[in-house]
Amino acid sequence: MNQPIRIGTRESQLAVWQADKVKSLLNQQGIDAELVFIKSEGDIDLVTPLYEVGVLGIFTKTLDIALLQNRIDIAVHSYKDVPTQYAKNLQIAAILPRANPYDLLVCKNEAAAALVRHPNTFTASQDDEKSLPTIATGSIRRKAQWLHRYPHYQVENLRGNVNLRLEKLHRSNWHGAIFAAAGLERLGFEADKTGPQITLDWMLPAPAQGAIAVACRQGDEEMLAVCAQFNHVETQICTQVERDFLRILEGGCSTPIGALVTVLGDEIRFTGNITATDGSEQITVFHTEKIENAPLLANKAAQDILAKGADRLL
Repeated sequence: MNQPIRIGTRESQLAVWQADKVKSLLNQQGIDAELVFIKSEGDIDLVTPLYEVGVLGIFTKTLDIALLQNRIDIAVHSYKDVPTQYAKNLQIAAILPRANPYDLLVCKNEAAAALVRHPNTFTASQDDEKSLPTIATGSIRRKAQWLHRYPHYQVENLRGNVNLRLEKLHRSNWHGAIFAAAGLERLGFEADKTGPQITLDWMLPAPAQGAIAVACRQGDEEMLAVCAQFNHVETQICTQVERDFLRILEGGCSTPIGALVTVLGDEIRFTGNITATDGSEQITVFHTEKIENAPLLANKAAQDILAKGADRLL
């Protein structure tokens, strides 16, 4: 390979961390690579809630265009941001091993954390909005699941990269803000740097959350062969089922759909849910299959959740 591989990435610290990870994996094969920085629409508008933007692939589209125009050779994405109906003439070349898939709440202080750990201690009047506890998130899925569990909370919109959201949290009067655990862990934001952290293991993550995807042009056999060297098959299987579940239900960032698949021996276990946007209702399904039957699992789970009334929430 005469020229360095051009790796397309967004400019945020987390996106660059992910691209550098892919660059390191290429370097381990003796392949030279360089980063090409591209700003996404999702990085420009930091005010509108994601579920109101109405743009599929808001964090991936500009990178996809750069790929199609041959300005880069591969693009690195947070896999949860990639639309389930991916751009024509592009394909996913590799999935890296998944990090922590869960969300976590970064609390402003220990008093705020106590409200979440011991919700029965909250005694303010439900009608007194000024005294209601408040958390922030730009995700409709996180908002819906939070309100389902904590209906007495207020939820404020929060957009921006990890650093900006942490800064906004500590400038605000919010009690906490929800982040993807993988992003904070990758950037080294432990609790001593952010404030108290509570893992929300009851909150189903977005399909493919915690996984990094590498995309290339269809038919680019050279890039496919290079990326195949670091593709993680177990993560690929799990995230494919989760994303197929989302695709069958025709969900996106404006639909509160959660899904998580784990591998246990020769079986895979699926948990998926849909939550009313105001948190008033939630439908959850569980399924287990032999790992060789993984391609059947998403459709089975989707039909099950629809039979239980999920179409009302969709």
